[in-house]
Amino acid sequence: MTIEADTNNQLRTGHIGLNVSNLDRSKEFYQAVFGFEIISESGDETRRFAFLGQNQEVLLTLWEQSTGRFERNRSGLHHLAFRVAALDGLKDFEQRLQKLNVPLLYEGIVAHLEGAPSGGIFFEDPDGIRLEIFIPNGAQAYPAPATSAPACGFF
Repeated sequence: MTIEADTNNQLRTGHIGLNVSNLDRSKEFYQAVFGFEIISESGDETRRFAFLGQNQEVLLTLWEQSTGRFERNRSGLHHLAFRVAALDGLKDFEQRLQKLNVPLLYEGIVAHLEGAPSGGIFFEDPDGIRLEIFIPNGAQAYPAPATSAPACGFF
């Protein structure tokens, strides 16, 4: 992950790098779900990687250097969240996931906590990496999957 300062000298995430077991499968998944374009990728079959993003800005890097599925009980990445501005955008992604037959971890959109304005949809990539697409406001009418912890905490 790269962290860079904006014009107010506040940090923001530059991109996220994920280890994947099958680069071709992961590229297809992230392109289909998020609409990412391939900005750059290796031509070396022994060191495979791809940089994905939007408008020539790298948001996600994929590195084919793992085997098996993501292990939840190991230290490291918990989940990766992408933010959309409004409920309509979140609903569009929910429909896209349904069309792609990507199973959701909960039954559709959920609030992060009961009555919270923020919420989202939760699912996994082909390697079992947990993903979230969320909105900061507009989810208060949706149920929370648990009352004891945020929806993005314990899947």
